[in-house]
Amino acid sequence: MSRTFNFSAGPAALPEPVLLQAQRELLEWSGERASVMEVSHRGAAFVAAAEEAERDLRDLLSVPSNYKVLFLQGGATQHFAQIPMNIAGVDRVADYIVTGAWGQKAVAEGKPYVRAQVAATSEAGNFTSIPARSEWQLSAEAAYVHYTPNETIHGVEFHQAPEVGDVPLVGDFSSTLLSRPIDVAHHGIIYAGAQKNIGPSGLVVLIVREDLIPTPPSNIAKVLSYAAQAKDGSMLNTPPTFSWYLAGLVFKWLKEQGGLGAMAERNRAKAELLYSTIDGSGGFYRNPVEVSSRSWMNVPFTLVDEALDKPFLKESEAAGLLALKGHRAVGGMRASIYNAMPIEGVRALTDFMADFAKRHG
Repeated sequence: MSRTFNFSAGPAALPEPVLLQAQRELLEWSGERASVMEVSHRGAAFVAAAEEAERDLRDLLSVPSNYKVLFLQGGATQHFAQIPMNIAGVDRVADYIVTGAWGQKAVAEGKPYVRAQVAATSEAGNFTSIPARSEWQLSAEAAYVHYTPNETIHGVEFHQAPEVGDVPLVGDFSSTLLSRPIDVAHHGIIYAGAQKNIGPSGLVVLIVREDLIPTPPSNIAKVLSYAAQAKDGSMLNTPPTFSWYLAGLVFKWLKEQGGLGAMAERNRAKAELLYSTIDGSGGFYRNPVEVSSRSWMNVPFTLVDEALDKPFLKESEAAGLLALKGHRAVGGMRASIYNAMPIEGVRALTDFMADFAKRHG
């Protein structure tokens, strides 16, 4: 087997023990004499597994009892629109803090369903920092304040949740959820596409305070209603069962690793190692993000000469370091070092980077 270190931004690497367990159970799962992909989502076996996955996630995140945990479909992008459909409406204002491409997309997709107002943005600085809190122009009447705790493309991260008063705080945690402990109760809604730290694509985890979804909105389809989905245990229609099952295995794996406190220490160490290599390269490598806003999960970097990009990618792939090409909006390279990336993978990358700089500098 030629499996190696995968730095893809998403769909991203999954923990190898999880993949091996899924492999063992692929043809026959939980005594059902069938694959988990082949059994009814309303059958006792799958319902039990789904409920256990929710309990484990609640335990990992210390989710308060007055929050619903939903396992939904559509990717986070669909929920850019679905959130205002459920908790706002075209007659309400919603504030958006924009620190990168995904924040921009959240505004664009929300505009048909809410009066989306950009209350702060770091676009003028090419999304290399978080706007100073004193510059935010928040509305006291806003239905919610939306932010992106970690920007996958630009590598900018909030290391503390912002204070927004009594207005519900909504966070797109797609690329950072489960990488460290967070204060769920500080938020009205937390949502995340699964394909970074949770599981395979096709699943969205959404955690919502109950008072924000008291009844299904009358002007949207029932399948888009968080209240309706909560009432039916996220099984209003057939859910993405295989993704849900795999997410449950990931939650178990995280608990076996020591929980989110332990993952935070690992992720901090991985990020520090990579950034120290970049900063200590004498200018051969460069990360454009303000130091206080640097992401633990997604590390973009450029080389001193763009002509070296192709050799870097060719040689790194040959060395077993995959998917390091940067997003087209930023260029250069990007190393995504989510939970499933071991410190050994980051060491292999930084050793390669040092050798490459020595040979081409």
